[in-house]
Amino acid sequence: MLLPFFKETVEAGCDEAGRGCLAGSVYAAAVILPLNYQNTLLNDSKQLTERQRYELRPIIERDAMAWAVGIVTPEEIDKINILNGSILAMHRAIKQLKLQPQHIIVDGNRFKPYADIPYTTIVKGDGKYLSIAAASVLAKTYRDDYMNALDAEYPGYGWKRNKGYPTKEHREAIKQLGTTPYHRMSYNLLGDGQLSLDF
Repeated sequence: MLLPFFKETVEAGCDEAGRGCLAGSVYAAAVILPLNYQNTLLNDSKQLTERQRYELRPIIERDAMAWAVGIVTPEEIDKINILNGSILAMHRAIKQLKLQPQHIIVDGNRFKPYADIPYTTIVKGDGKYLSIAAASVLAKTYRDDYMNALDAEYPGYGWKRNKGYPTKEHREAIKQLGTTPYHRMSYNLLGDGQLSLDF
């Protein structure tokens, strides 16, 4: 059973989706759940089915005291790198919260201070704490919606299936079709050790 990190503190859980992708923006969510909130269905989004994630999203949005999603584009990722991009997306999500948290808990082991609010990084936190799990569900589902829309614009890359991750199908499509404006050009897109592509 997942728990809050501090039982008496207004805490925002943060998580991101799309960090390891070759294409598309990175999404992050910040969620503040009510004190003593319980939801036995809520878990790390990677442990849930797609259907379960989408069923949970409106429940999280209804029950949360505050929630928001932050986005960092492929162009920004290429300029500042994906670690900084992921943290910036979390900062953008926190900034949009209608309620300021007293503490921030973040999935993973890297973060940068936001507005002098104390924070704690937690490896695999999305499988341990409710607010991070909720954030993982929102980040994942909103990013999936975005990649599904991009798939309609560029149907040759299988983004509806691979969501921009470096699958064999995706890399083969890059070889055959070239890159799109949504590809992260600072990444090793073909998996051959080359960071730059000449198309």
